[in-house]
Amino acid sequence: MSNDHTSQVAELTDKIKSVRFAMFTTTDQHGHLISQPMTNQEVDADGALWFFTSSSTELWHNIGTSPNVNVSFAEPEDALYVSISGVAERVVERARIDALWNPMVAAWFPNGKDDPHVVLVKVASSTVQYWDSKENKLTRMVEMAKAVITGSRPALDPADHGHIKL
Repeated sequence: MSNDHTSQVAELTDKIKSVRFAMFTTTDQHGHLISQPMTNQEVDADGALWFFTSSSTELWHNIGTSPNVNVSFAEPEDALYVSISGVAERVVERARIDALWNPMVAAWFPNGKDDPHVVLVKVASSTVQYWDSKENKLTRMVEMAKAVITGSRPALDPADHGHIKL
């Protein structure tokens, strides 16, 4: 793995590490986009995202028939938005489940990590875009209020928009 790839994975990890929930979007059997909140458990060394789910969920089923997904993270307080498109893989690997298991996941699986329905979803990231404002919250609020009062656009630096290539 190159240093450039390692730094790109580190940048992705840094962007999303403080965002607790992501919206995970799959395509259902009718071709409709379906989104649900999920908690990312890890960004691995390859830049893949890891999530727990149950093998009896619609998400698990959708990935089996249409693995192209989008995972979006938002932290409006900090004006941070990250969109990750990739290919999801259904993973049933007990050693990996053990390694990622934590008390928050246990709340969703009362029968514990040995429940046969406890499985993982790995998303191999292909396209990562982000929008990250450098302005602090107070400055953004003041400028937005001024814009509303004056009928003009806010005098804010545009959010840093970029791509992370994995």
